[in-house]
Amino acid sequence: MNPTSRLFFALSIPDDIRQQMIRWRAEHFLPEAGRPVAAASLHLTLAFLGEISERKCQTLRDLASRIRQPAFTVTINDTGQWPRSGIVWLGCRQAPRGLLQLAELLRSQAAHSGCHQSRQPFHPHITLLRGATRPVALPAETFSWTIPMTHFSLYESLYENGHTRYQSLSSWSLTS
Repeated sequence: MNPTSRLFFALSIPDDIRQQMIRWRAEHFLPEAGRPVAAASLHLTLAFLGEISERKCQTLRDLASRIRQPAFTVTINDTGQWPRSGIVWLGCRQAPRGLLQLAELLRSQAAHSGCHQSRQPFHPHITLLRGATRPVALPAETFSWTIPMTHFSLYESLYENGHTRYQSLSSWSLTS
């Protein structure tokens, strides 16, 4: 890790479902709709931490290791666009309580540790396209992926050779 690193807590998406999402995206969006997010980068962010020091990172790891939360299932069955930020996303029409509780707990711990947290309400989503600043025709919501969430992770965002990639630094199990 660098003296400061760009970090976030997130839920990973299983490889087989990521590949299904990539195929679905290719079938439903024209190439000019926006820049596709790489399959390996698909995730559901729980709490963005920003640029933080190694010391603060260790504090947040310690806090995360104390979380005792039951595993839960997320159903991805919604899509939308945020034109101002240029994001096309997949999400859930009805977020499970466990997901909302975990995100709130991590965001609260981050805020108490000095990490700025958005005042916007948490909107669970998986970013599919970036740079989609013009209106995009959203496909009918005839899809559904059910994902059992058994752990959450701390990721570092790395920018190398003109591309962003995410590296998992630590993971914690959700109880069964």
